[in-house]
Amino acid sequence: MAHAGGITLNSKVMVHNLHACGVFGEEERKLSVRAFPAPFNDDRTAFERDRDRVVQARAFRRLAGKTQVFTSRASDHFRSRLTHTIEVAQVARHIASALNLNVDLTETLALVHDIGHPPFGHAGERALDDCLRRHGLRFDHNLHALRIVERFEQRYAGHRGLNLTLGSREGIIKHSRDYSAQDHPELAEYFLSQRPPIEAQLIDLADEIAYLTADLDDGVESGLLEIGHIREHVDILRRSYIAVEHAHPEAEEKYVFHDALQAMQKRLILDLIQTTAANVSRAGAKSLADIRELDHRVAVFSAEAEAERLQEKRYLHETLYTCPALELEHAKAEEVVKELFAFWLNEPEELPEAYFEDVKTEGLARVVADYIAGMTDNFILLQYAEVRRGVRLGRVPFPEHL
Repeated sequence: MAHAGGITLNSKVMVHNLHACGVFGEEERKLSVRAFPAPFNDDRTAFERDRDRVVQARAFRRLAGKTQVFTSRASDHFRSRLTHTIEVAQVARHIASALNLNVDLTETLALVHDIGHPPFGHAGERALDDCLRRHGLRFDHNLHALRIVERFEQRYAGHRGLNLTLGSREGIIKHSRDYSAQDHPELAEYFLSQRPPIEAQLIDLADEIAYLTADLDDGVESGLLEIGHIREHVDILRRSYIAVEHAHPEAEEKYVFHDALQAMQKRLILDLIQTTAANVSRAGAKSLADIRELDHRVAVFSAEAEAERLQEKRYLHETLYTCPALELEHAKAEEVVKELFAFWLNEPEELPEAYFEDVKTEGLARVVADYIAGMTDNFILLQYAEVRRGVRLGRVPFPEHL
């Protein structure tokens, strides 16, 4: 039994049986199909096998070198994209277990959900999208994640990609948004006219819960945020802080703050569990087929929790994400991405030879974006320094945008 700032979370009380609406039985069998045959030579489920393939992927390991909010150059203690992913998986498993859903599928989707992010976090994604727009293309990290697991990861003798199940691939692209069949005919096999399983719907919200907690923590650790200021402006944190402070009046502020963050996270988790279960009941859904045919997603926060989530998100945007120190980093990150994109676009022979063949089928702009998106923060900075050095020494031409 755990205490969350005055709320008692009892795992037995929290269980809501949505098993009938989850990915089990015949629905699990249908979503366990793969593009290529895979031998079943152990007792893992199909989604456990997917999870293990994701964790062993190079793209997954590279998340350790990609920015979440702060770069690893600032402190070894700040979250990376990888540690954030692990925290999302913890939250997602908790929620799926409490709702009696397919925990293996949920965990797999949580672990793979950010695998398509480029270096430098959202600043890098914006920069790549800006570059591709000039060529009539877009950068979408969900769709890039699908390309990674279907094509770029090459570990098996018989095929390209990780050969994940249909259920995992559907969840990769639909966990945070819906796609139009008219705009994306290439995604036709992923039931675009229907809602995804609840297991996939949970991932974006587990992501929100994890980073709303972590970004306040890292913000205070960085010195850019102050605990007192957060208490004044973030209601859900203030209530949790008061409860913890009452229980531990002699504790240091930093320890009270840590416990308050955990209590805040538990409040959001409990709200999501209860609201999702209530929504399924209210909709009269009795199966995954029913969930798919709804005109809305059932995994949402309550109106009260959603208001508090938006309040904290606005606070983080105004005080942390757009603060001068991080804006300077973002500007530099966008400059690096855009200048390297221009360089390889003008000098495609400077790309690694392994990318030459893809240029014929995908086009140069997309291939350059794919190359950049796979880089860690450190690697792209090394590439940037090398290109700059080559320009200075006259080994490579001086492109228009450099």
